[in-house]
Amino acid sequence: MNQKYYLSVFGCQMNVHDGEKIAGILGKLGYTKAERPEDADLILLNTCCVRENAENRLYGHLGNLKPLKVNKPNLIIGVGGCMAQLPSVREKIAADYPYIDLLFGAFNLHQIPELIMKIRETGSRMLDVPGEGEINEDLPVTRESPFQAWVTVIYGCNNFCTYCIVPYVRGREKSRQPEHILQEIRGLAAAGVKEITLLGQNVNSYGLDFPADRRTDFADLLGAINDIDGITRIRFQTSHPKDLSDKLIRQMAAGEKVCEHLHLPLQAGSDKILKLMNRKYTQADYLRLVEKLRAQIPNLALTTDLIVGFPGEEEADFEDTLDLVREVGFDAAFTFAYSPRDGTQAAKMNSQVPEADKMDRLYRLIEVVNEQAKAANERLVGQVESVLVEGPSAKNKEIFVGRTRSNKLVHFTPTTAGTDQIGTEIKVRIKKGLTYTLQGEISQ
Repeated sequence: MNQKYYLSVFGCQMNVHDGEKIAGILGKLGYTKAERPEDADLILLNTCCVRENAENRLYGHLGNLKPLKVNKPNLIIGVGGCMAQLPSVREKIAADYPYIDLLFGAFNLHQIPELIMKIRETGSRMLDVPGEGEINEDLPVTRESPFQAWVTVIYGCNNFCTYCIVPYVRGREKSRQPEHILQEIRGLAAAGVKEITLLGQNVNSYGLDFPADRRTDFADLLGAINDIDGITRIRFQTSHPKDLSDKLIRQMAAGEKVCEHLHLPLQAGSDKILKLMNRKYTQADYLRLVEKLRAQIPNLALTTDLIVGFPGEEEADFEDTLDLVREVGFDAAFTFAYSPRDGTQAAKMNSQVPEADKMDRLYRLIEVVNEQAKAANERLVGQVESVLVEGPSAKNKEIFVGRTRSNKLVHFTPTTAGTDQIGTEIKVRIKKGLTYTLQGEISQ
């Protein structure tokens, strides 16, 4: 068998890691990776459905693939991920895209070999996607980096924020058993991995679905991982503010391998909007968390997610968000204009904000966020940072990039050809702070 696959992944880090599992599964089947869809015998799209335009992009991609199917009738085209979990999307693909052969979700990656075989043998389309499923610990993984790795610790979400479709497509929270996680990370360390990122829709909920008499919570898990030899950096995302415990903050401060960076989605700075979002914390609650975090981890880099134009948001509510953003002083933020998702409570709410108002507020928010990001980066000028070297810059192969423990991207010129430095930690003196990146030179 000399067949090739082309895999395109959209969305969050959970999807990226699922893409690594899909690549591992296909590799065991004998497939090799194609660099272009035109060269593939199997094309899979692993999709995201968090925002409405993601759905529109999917249909655009599917339309572009139709000529490939016409020219190569035996080509198999499949759609997976969160979008495939939505009944409305499955119905549309089944009716309007007859050249799509396969649908699969986050819960049945292990069935991909069987589904491909059935399509090859019968010529039938395989479009059934299970709503939920059990955690499968035995999937092969083809990782993108030899020294950095994603490790999922919990699947699903129980929070039901009113704007979010994720609980409906990813299901209820299911924590992996701690011994399975630790075994995986020990294996990664033995293979030379230095940095791991623990993944979950809400990692702070880890273990809450275990019986109380034998519960390992996320702080316990973080402490156990910190003791694994070979691992030098531990990251995690995403954290929900309502579940960020004092115990976890203490463990973050105590664990020498836990990086000084936390992504803590705020979403809005207005108590009225936070309540409508079902976020289950207030502006004051969030500020108290920030105070605790910075008291115990003084050099913490804090990043966030922010949504403007949520239904019912008035100018005063948006000003509350701006005020809170200024007060916290984030190192960076992902900013979004609210996008309604069918099936969520927010999509049914009255007082939808006009698009022009959303965009005006988004641009004003981005201006404040960028000012803060640049100021935070400029404060690092003159400091020597430990940087994990990732490799040459995509735009200039003579410039290398790496990340500080606080997750800031640093550009620098290697002292040698540089390839021997990839995957190692080096000292870099910061020379310039820009809005999104740092520039530095190797410290002798």
